[in-house]
Amino acid sequence: MARLTTFLVGLTTMIALGVSHSVAADDYPNRPIILVVPLPPGGSNDIMARAVADKMSASLGQRIVVENHAAGASGTVGTREVAHATPDGYTLLLGYTSTLAIGPSMFRNVGYDPRKDFAPIGLIAQAPALLLVNKDFPVHNVGELIAVMKKSKKPFQVGIPGYGTVDHLASVLFAQQAGVAIEQIPYKGSNPLTTDLIGGFVKVGFNPIPVSRSALDAGFIRALAVTSMKRSTLLPDVPTLSEAGLPGFEATLNYGLLAPAGTPRPIIERLNKELRAALASTDVRQRINREGAEVESGTPEEQAAVIDREETKWSTLIHQIGLKPE
Repeated sequence: MARLTTFLVGLTTMIALGVSHSVAADDYPNRPIILVVPLPPGGSNDIMARAVADKMSASLGQRIVVENHAAGASGTVGTREVAHATPDGYTLLLGYTSTLAIGPSMFRNVGYDPRKDFAPIGLIAQAPALLLVNKDFPVHNVGELIAVMKKSKKPFQVGIPGYGTVDHLASVLFAQQAGVAIEQIPYKGSNPLTTDLIGGFVKVGFNPIPVSRSALDAGFIRALAVTSMKRSTLLPDVPTLSEAGLPGFEATLNYGLLAPAGTPRPIIERLNKELRAALASTDVRQRINREGAEVESGTPEEQAAVIDREETKWSTLIHQIGLKPE
């Protein structure tokens, strides 16, 4: 009798939870939704979040409020906050490669598992970096650059906007695949690197598209290649590194929406539907393209596969080169 009572209590609890989840999903959303961007306002992450939030708010009938939680550690602190939030669909995360694939290997005890602690909703976009040279540096394609690097008697200096960034890891991949020795010159951000590329203090660098556009347009620097597998909509004449002689080369930032693990599946499906509809609209696509990114829509399962692939790729490389967690 005691076992039967325990079983019935458990069954009742499971039914109650299932009913409450069903009711919550049917009624969703009935209040504003918080979308956490774990970095300061104004950057590409912020723009990605606001581009889809504005459109999704209209279709959901409730406002999606973008909140910047700039608590440090390259966005991992704010990401951890969402991992431990109530899984009811009212707290979402703008996740990207640095927080989901690189951060767990770069920082000790980040406090979340990118595979287990989140419910993927869908991808938003993919953004490549650029392989750049000073305008007076006498190379005009990737093959010529590799030849110059191979002739150098010491590791060739390459500027990066900080250690542990996708741009830094892109330079490592480049050196490995090209068979050249390089010395990374880390800067405190992308803008200082652009300034030194313009001035010729560093001849070669990897930097994001948005911060490079004005210097490119003015002719102060030149782009030899993009780090994605597809050419950039903004720079269609610039080849990919894969096209330029390094087959399969890819080093990009992937952006997407996530919820805490345990968020009811019907809510995830509703959010995915509205996200994909937002990404199909011309104004949202144009807004994302202006950031040098390409729209990457898909299912929650496709986003989960991207997170798994990217974390495996970057954590392996980080351990190979001996970067120690901070």
